[in-house]
Amino acid sequence: MASFSPVSKILSGYQVDEDKQRRISREWQDFAYRLALELDDKAHTSLYMRLCKNTPRPILEEARTFVKGATNAKSKGRLFMWKVKELKTAATEKVAF
Repeated sequence: MASFSPVSKILSGYQVDEDKQRRISREWQDFAYRLALELDDKAHTSLYMRLCKNTPRPILEEARTFVKGATNAKSKGRLFMWKVKELKTAATEKVAF
Protein backbone atom coordinates (compact mmCIF):
# COMPACT_ATOMS: atom_id res chain seq x y z
CA MET A 1 0.00 0.00 0.00
CA ALA A 2 1.42 3.36 -1.00
CA SER A 3 1.83 6.06 1.56
CA PHE A 4 0.88 9.64 0.91
CA SER A 5 3.44 12.45 0.80
CA PRO A 6 2.83 15.98 2.02
CA VAL A 7 2.12 18.48 -0.73
CA SER A 8 4.97 20.70 0.47
CA LYS A 9 7.43 17.86 -0.09
CA ILE A 10 6.14 17.26 -3.63
CA LEU A 11 6.17 20.95 -4.53
CA SER A 12 9.70 21.45 -3.19
CA GLY A 13 10.99 19.42 -6.16
CA TYR A 14 9.77 21.98 -8.71
CA GLN A 15 11.74 24.92 -10.05
CA VAL A 16 9.27 27.77 -10.29
CA ASP A 17 9.91 31.19 -11.82
CA GLU A 18 8.79 33.74 -9.29
CA ASP A 19 8.55 36.52 -11.89
CA LYS A 20 6.12 34.60 -14.08
CA GLN A 21 2.75 33.45 -12.89
CA ARG A 22 2.20 30.06 -14.42
CA ARG A 23 -1.17 28.60 -13.78
CA ILE A 24 -1.22 24.88 -14.25
CA SER A 25 -4.67 23.42 -13.84
CA ARG A 26 -4.43 20.18 -15.84
CA GLU A 27 -2.17 17.18 -15.48
CA TRP A 28 -0.90 17.41 -19.06
CA GLN A 29 0.18 21.01 -18.42
CA ASP A 30 2.24 19.86 -15.46
CA PHE A 31 3.79 17.09 -17.55
CA ALA A 32 4.63 19.56 -20.33
CA TYR A 33 6.28 21.99 -17.92
CA ARG A 34 8.32 19.22 -16.29
CA LEU A 35 9.30 17.98 -19.76
CA ALA A 36 10.49 21.46 -20.79
CA LEU A 37 12.59 21.68 -17.63
CA GLU A 38 14.03 18.21 -18.17
CA LEU A 39 14.97 19.03 -21.77
CA ASP A 40 16.47 22.41 -20.76
CA ASP A 41 14.10 24.10 -23.21
CA LYS A 42 11.86 26.44 -21.22
CA ALA A 43 11.66 28.80 -24.19
CA HIS A 44 9.46 26.27 -26.00
CA THR A 45 7.15 25.36 -23.12
CA SER A 46 4.06 26.21 -25.17
CA LEU A 47 5.19 23.73 -27.84
CA TYR A 48 5.41 20.98 -25.23
CA MET A 49 1.99 22.01 -23.89
CA ARG A 50 0.46 21.51 -27.33
CA LEU A 51 2.28 18.20 -27.78
CA CYS A 52 1.16 16.88 -24.41
CA LYS A 53 -2.42 17.86 -25.09
CA ASN A 54 -2.64 16.27 -28.56
CA THR A 55 -0.15 13.38 -28.57
CA PRO A 56 -0.66 10.04 -26.83
CA ARG A 57 1.33 9.82 -23.59
CA PRO A 58 3.15 6.55 -24.43
CA ILE A 59 4.77 8.20 -27.45
CA LEU A 60 5.94 11.15 -25.35
CA GLU A 61 7.22 8.90 -22.56
CA GLU A 62 9.17 6.74 -25.00
CA ALA A 63 10.75 9.80 -26.63
CA ARG A 64 11.57 11.23 -23.20
CA THR A 65 13.26 8.00 -22.17
CA PHE A 66 15.21 7.97 -25.44
CA VAL A 67 16.51 11.50 -24.80
CA LYS A 68 17.41 10.65 -21.20
CA GLY A 69 19.62 7.86 -22.53
CA ALA A 70 21.42 10.13 -25.00
CA THR A 71 24.41 11.55 -23.15
CA ASN A 72 26.04 13.66 -25.85
CA ALA A 73 23.03 15.36 -27.46
CA LYS A 74 23.64 18.96 -28.54
CA SER A 75 19.98 19.87 -28.25
CA LYS A 76 17.75 17.65 -26.14
CA GLY A 77 14.64 19.41 -27.42
CA ARG A 78 15.55 18.79 -31.05
CA LEU A 79 16.33 15.12 -30.36
CA PHE A 80 13.02 14.77 -28.51
CA MET A 81 11.05 16.24 -31.41
CA TRP A 82 12.84 13.97 -33.91
CA LYS A 83 12.02 10.88 -31.83
CA VAL A 84 8.36 11.93 -31.46
CA LYS A 85 8.14 12.29 -35.24
CA GLU A 86 9.70 8.84 -35.76
CA LEU A 87 7.33 7.23 -33.25
CA LYS A 88 4.27 8.92 -34.79
CA THR A 89 5.17 7.72 -38.30
CA ALA A 90 5.81 4.21 -36.99
CA ALA A 91 2.41 4.24 -35.27
CA THR A 92 0.59 5.39 -38.42
CA GLU A 93 2.38 2.76 -40.53
CA LYS A 94 1.37 0.09 -38.03
CA VAL A 95 -2.28 1.21 -38.21
CA ALA A 96 -2.21 1.29 -42.03
CA PHE A 97 -1.48 -2.44 -42.25
